[in-house]
Amino acid sequence: MKENYHIHTWRCKHASETEREYIEEAIKGGIKVLGFSDHSPMPFPGEYHSGIRMEMNELQDYCDTLQALKKEYEKDIEIHIGLEAEYYPQLFDGLMDFIKDYPIEYLLLGQHCLDNEYEASCVWSSVPTDNPEILKKYVDQTCEGMRTGRFLYLAHPDLACFTGDSAIYRKEMRRICCVAKEMGLPLEINLQGMYLKRHYPTPEFWEIAGEEGNDVVLGIDCHHVDMMNLPDTEQEALKLADRYGLRILNRLI
Repeated sequence: MKENYHIHTWRCKHASETEREYIEEAIKGGIKVLGFSDHSPMPFPGEYHSGIRMEMNELQDYCDTLQALKKEYEKDIEIHIGLEAEYYPQLFDGLMDFIKDYPIEYLLLGQHCLDNEYEASCVWSSVPTDNPEILKKYVDQTCEGMRTGRFLYLAHPDLACFTGDSAIYRKEMRRICCVAKEMGLPLEINLQGMYLKRHYPTPEFWEIAGEEGNDVVLGIDCHHVDMMNLPDTEQEALKLADRYGLRILNRLI
């Protein structure tokens, strides 16, 4: 792996180590292009504070820190500044307005929650369910997000953990693959999920992606420095892509 665009920082409240440590480890592993994409702040109403993302007032420090390191390490590695964001219908325009004055180079779409995170109706995408309506809502919201044209790629597209009828799963997830192809958005094979033995990457999803001819990227989704270089997991991901005839893209920026 020479490029990776999915790296988090301590600001999201569930990652650790400093940006410098991630960069040093990436250089050791031979990575040439490193994109930080920490969980985006959101303009939540009222007193709500998320436990899984940076605060609004931390974005300036995030950008300042990475811009300084970008210059310091320019001879050793190419660094880019991004964010991983959900598509929250009620908040998305406000988020785009908020980040427009910051040096954000790209956004990844990672749909961890359905509806808007602060609402009582919010459902976490990765919680197992056999309810077809929850799966449909995940697909609807993800497709709507992709169609904004604001995202570089779709992170862990198979995050939804559906335990119901396989035929329903295949029908709904095919919609994600079709919209991604329509929008020219690659789909991410998530190395963190593979390394930690989570329910994703889901072979059934990637079989559909192969049938639809989707392009893919490998994303570490790195939350800890010791996950930066995972050669065995990378080989497993390459075998998955080869099994379903998926074309892996490298340079995205």
